[in-house]
This record gives sequence, C-alpha cells and structure tokens, in this order.
Amino acid sequence: MSVAAFIASQRTEHDVPHAVACRALGVSESWFYQWRDRPPTRRDARRVRLAAAVRKVFDDSGGIYGSPRIGIELRESGWRVSDNTIAQLMADSGMAARVRRSRRSLTRQGTRPTAPDLVKRAFTAPAPDVAWRGDMTEIRTDEGKLYLATVIDLYSRRILGYAMGAHHDAGLVVAALNMAAVTRGGSVDGVIFHSDRGSEYTSADFARACAR
Repeated sequence: MSVAAFIASQRTEHDVPHAVACRALGVSESWFYQWRDRPPTRRDARRVRLAAAVRKVFDDSGGIYGSPRIGIELRESGWRVSDNTIAQLMADSGMAARVRRSRRSLTRQGTRPTAPDLVKRAFTAPAPDVAWRGDMTEIRTDEGKLYLATVIDLYSRRILGYAMGAHHDAGLVVAALNMAAVTRGGSVDGVIFHSDRGSEYTSADFARACAR
C-alpha cells in the first residue's frame, strides 16, 4: 500500500484526521490532497472493473468459488489476470468462499449395463466442451424434498444445464442435458458426459437423449 493510500485508509478505519497522519509520516497535506483528487489512471480504472467482475462471478456462484475457479471464469471471458491478484481483491472486499457441505448420495444402481469410464476418474478437461459431468442433489424444503439435476463443464466448472423436480428420475437428467446442449448452441457432438451409475443415467431415456 502506498503512503497516500495508507493515509486515506486511516480516516475511514480509525477516524484519524488526514492532517495528523500526514505529520506523523512526514509528508505535506497539499501533496496528499493532490494525490487524492488526481484523476484515476488506466490501471485504477482496470482494477475497479476487475473487482466488479470478481464480485459478479463470486455472487453468481453463491459464494462458493475461490480465486482459482473465479480465475478460470474470468480468463475464459477474456481477462488476463492471475489467481493471486484475484485473491487479493477478494480479501480487500471481504469475499471468502464457503466450504460446501458433503451431500447424501442419491445413487441407485441401475440394472442396465453401464458405460465405460472415459475420463478415468480425472475430473478436469483441457478446454470447454471436452467433458461434462452430471449430478443429482437432494434439497430439503419446508414443503418437502426437491431434486436438482445439473450438468457441469469440467473445464470451467460452469453449470451449463439444470432441472428441478419432486422426483429424481430420467426425465430430470434428460431436461438438464437438453438445457446444457442449448446453452452451447445445440452442437455438442463429441462431448464426453460422465455421471455416476444411478438408474437415471443408465436409463433408456437418457441413452436416447445422449444419442440425439
């Protein structure tokens, strides 16, 4: 932090008059006010825009993304920024990623043959739309249970499709897959779709949706 920035922070954090802070640090008040009233530089303006972009990705994630995942999202959208810079901006703004609680498994083994594991338990991808992952989550509400099916791109960790309903069945996972395909423009030939071996994902309806 620069001397001028430190002086400015004292007024808001500790209610220390700027004149006192200037005298303590051996700088003139006129120099400080000239610094404070200067027009913003291009670097300042970029930092403000970057901070806003970090905040949006963080809020859109529900407060669970840390600097690495936010960095992936921003670089995918064109920003050139390091994870360390993002971590500093998050710390300055009081953004701290929440740890997700472990979820109860909803997997019910299907009776149909399962597909081979093409990702070999490596849940990453070198580029968008190389591999997706499907999952089902149970959500308890005051009106009963709801089930959320999601499709996530293993490169960006972005949710491409989702569907919610009162039953976890093949229709729910098919709806999430259809939404993901629409999100990517409808052309998703060659994408690897990975899921658990639950009956929803081994069903004939989901197999037909994948083939389509």
